[in-house]
Amino acid sequence: MADSTSIPSFKELSLSDSDPVANHPTTPPMPATLSEIQTIATHVQPPTIPPHRSHDPSNNLKRSDPFQFGSRYLEEGDSIFEFNAWDHVDPSTDPLYTSYTAHQLAFQRTHAVTPFDARRFAAHPHKWWDKFYTHNTSHFFKDRKWLRQEFPILSECTRPRTAAEMADPRPGRNVILEVGAGAGNTAFPILAGNENPRLVIHACDFSRKAVELIRAHEAYDGERIRAEVWNLADGTETLPPGVEPGSVDVVVLIFVFSALSPEQWGQAVWNVWRALRPGGEVCFRDYGRGDLAQVRFKKGRWLEENFYVRGDGTRVYFFGEEELRGIWTGRVRAEKEGREGEEERSMTEGRDEAATTGVASAGSGAEETARDEEAENPSFEIVSLGVDRRLLVNRQKQLKMYRCWMQGRFRKPESSWLASGRPQSQSLDEAYVQASGGIISPTRS
Repeated sequence: MADSTSIPSFKELSLSDSDPVANHPTTPPMPATLSEIQTIATHVQPPTIPPHRSHDPSNNLKRSDPFQFGSRYLEEGDSIFEFNAWDHVDPSTDPLYTSYTAHQLAFQRTHAVTPFDARRFAAHPHKWWDKFYTHNTSHFFKDRKWLRQEFPILSECTRPRTAAEMADPRPGRNVILEVGAGAGNTAFPILAGNENPRLVIHACDFSRKAVELIRAHEAYDGERIRAEVWNLADGTETLPPGVEPGSVDVVVLIFVFSALSPEQWGQAVWNVWRALRPGGEVCFRDYGRGDLAQVRFKKGRWLEENFYVRGDGTRVYFFGEEELRGIWTGRVRAEKEGREGEEERSMTEGRDEAATTGVASAGSGAEETARDEEAENPSFEIVSLGVDRRLLVNRQKQLKMYRCWMQGRFRKPESSWLASGRPQSQSLDEAYVQASGGIISPTRS
């Protein structure tokens, strides 16, 4: 048996020595006994390598803030094909993709949809969505289980209510209106996590076929979730069945606004405004400008700038951040009206003057002006609005795909004139007519 003094010391086996080659023989002597081997093994630690930030759990937690989209950043020296996705990657840093994008957009403009097809797709858009949901049922989209993570207000809607809250007759985060509900991939995940006995979800869609899919779902009960056909851009001032003006706490618009033509935005915003109570919010997510889905459109799909028709006949628009700010604050509509010419402005002034005659009982002149301006051009508060960029990669084929989405929260101001002096049982339309002495009618152009 070898002498125990031949066993190297712990210091000699340490990997932290400044000169391991000088301190260790090429083949160190083996310990003499099994117990000695075990003793050394319990004291010598293997070298550790700091984990890559993308493997670090602190960088991969599910985000709770709607605009902290992720923390896997692509930095200099990283292998782009190490992971399936990277967050916040600006495609303008990729010269090849930038050149490809410019070429594609120019090609699309010069190979637009024919005037005949443009009219055909615009005439009856609902039939194209009916066809879509006939061929793509509930298996096409995944359930959006991330919604409450991205929009915390939905958690407020679905949390349990206290006894005091149940006894309070005042409304409070109990009514959700989802527009563009599709096959229910938003409504049913919200319902599945609901603990609020007062919650009611109105799930509406332009497509009759989509509504049929929701009603056929095993979780549909007709009490907590009510599915109806409704056009977000309906110009007849009609809200979904069962939805009173000013009764909705949250409107959910997930990839639905992009299906409207730019001419319909103003009416859609007004319909949302009418449905929401003062202080109510819009949860918005849709396609962003420069998204891969836009760039790869082929010839015969371009309708107008950033507006396309898909191969299945459905239409899609790609938004910019400032454009969305203008739409929801009313700036876009105001600028459009400002370009209509002096004749139209004169007609509007004459109409307003006639409408306000004899309604002194409705309030001061300043109040009347505020009411009229609000009715003509509702302005939401921008709670938050951001761009969600993500670089997806196909590691097998070595492909890069730049995606871009817009996400925001818009609030109807508490200071809305319709918020004060209205009995709870009185609809906003009734309050509007009463305040105007029965002369002003809340109609839209």
